[in-house]
Amino acid sequence: MLTLKCEDLSPMQLQNYLQYAIAPRPICLASTIDAQGNVNLSPFSFFNLFSTNPPICIFSPARRVRDNTTKHTLENVLEVGECVINIVNYAMVQQTSLSSTEYAKGVNEFEKAGFTMETSHLVRPPRVAEAPVQLECVVSQVIPLGDQNGAGNLVLAEIKLIHVKEEILDAEGKIDQQKIDLVARLGGNWYSRVTPESLFTVPKPLTTLGIGVDALPLSVRRSYVLTGNDLGLLGNEEQLPSESEIAEMQWNTNVKDILDATIGDETNRERELHEFAKELIAFGKVADALKVLLL
Repeated sequence: MLTLKCEDLSPMQLQNYLQYAIAPRPICLASTIDAQGNVNLSPFSFFNLFSTNPPICIFSPARRVRDNTTKHTLENVLEVGECVINIVNYAMVQQTSLSSTEYAKGVNEFEKAGFTMETSHLVRPPRVAEAPVQLECVVSQVIPLGDQNGAGNLVLAEIKLIHVKEEILDAEGKIDQQKIDLVARLGGNWYSRVTPESLFTVPKPLTTLGIGVDALPLSVRRSYVLTGNDLGLLGNEEQLPSESEIAEMQWNTNVKDILDATIGDETNRERELHEFAKELIAFGKVADALKVLLL
């Protein structure tokens, strides 16, 4: 494994390694305004939700790596402590990228990128009408993380109003994860798109007390067939099956065929049972998979 000391790397090298590794990152298109009323619009992938009560988003206009200058967004929020965080989806990603161009102060990136300014209800910076979700925020704090090239400046933005386009809502009025069509930033010029095909669910362990991977037999934990994800699902089961439940699984048609075909061949028997258990896990039948593995 390659091991690198951060102190031995240049800011540009650090940026490359970290932005490729820590990804995907959600994109915030932040609109701000200066004391003279000049509007600025700029995207940030150093951005996320950090609190629900109070509702706080943080984004970071970092000092430029090449020359250590600061961005207009940072200067604006220090002058006028308000912003709108506009969520970026696939339909607007190219315009969002264009808005990152370093135009001179006073140039309106809404106009350069072809976005529509929409008046906010509570704050002075306008919203991006094309954005599926628009968050009107008051800046509660700006925390500089350093004064060197690439140093971040954490903008703590408290959300006061949430605007959501109705076409991304489900029947219950909640945001439909498949409809919002989000994009995220990776390293270099790479982005990712959250399509229905790329979505999957993971059962939360908060509602149950999983037995844990350590409760599984050593042969299962060291399986050459099962992956770490498979083991995680098995360890999320609430309890081990009873002896009678395990015995009953022997009469499963697939299990019986495996057992009959591998009499006297323990190595292949274990492998085939693990492969069948893996198939059951893939179909969401984790409890049955555990019974097979414990035969």
